[in-house]
Amino acid sequence: MTESYFAGAYWKGRSESVEQCARRASAFFQFLGRIEPTWNRWCETAESFEEAARKQVATDVDSLRKHFNRKDCQLGDAFQYWLWAGARPDETSKVSGTCGSADLWTPSSCVLSPPEQGPLSERILTATMLSQMLREMAHIWEPEFGLATSTDHLVSISSRPKMGTLPGWVMYFSRQRGTVPPLPAPVRVEPVGDLGTLVVLTPERFTVTNPDHVALASQVQQVLDAAGLLHPLRSLS
Repeated sequence: MTESYFAGAYWKGRSESVEQCARRASAFFQFLGRIEPTWNRWCETAESFEEAARKQVATDVDSLRKHFNRKDCQLGDAFQYWLWAGARPDETSKVSGTCGSADLWTPSSCVLSPPEQGPLSERILTATMLSQMLREMAHIWEPEFGLATSTDHLVSISSRPKMGTLPGWVMYFSRQRGTVPPLPAPVRVEPVGDLGTLVVLTPERFTVTNPDHVALASQVQQVLDAAGLLHPLRSLS
């Protein structure tokens, strides 16, 4: 079975201007380009792969500001985006999210979905790379919660997963959520400056087909839940 994975940062209730959102998004795309050469060219969607490949979107601040100012990239008071990168249809990566909204009901986010298989998947889907990804997301987006994990595992423990309430392979907790308690081996806990804390369940690839991984996630979930760290997103404003 081929599992799908994602890495995401989540927050809500923080109003930001198009300029602020463009600067954050540009910084994130610059980071992606530094760690993976194929992430230097991003495109919009279209009816075919060939057509979409011609719809490149520049990711400097000015270009993203213009992109976010388009009517089709606005949703209420939020600016939204959905871009992809890759040379082949079966090896594409996607970045999507929303930013700028003060809405307390709809979370803001930045989510990266790498390919499910292939050389890029092997390079990116490691504890080291995903930890680096969530660290950078924490510095750029200043979210309340971050998660990089198997989509299949997330769905297996909840049919309607609510972000912030469930565990995963790599987790980020902002300091507003509280202090991460001691966790069982092989879990690694690392500070992210003065912003929050990173929790890495296992150094090898976490998978829903490994019963030891699933059991460890359940054990850690109980500890984090008892410490008050697993709860729905709250306003950061």
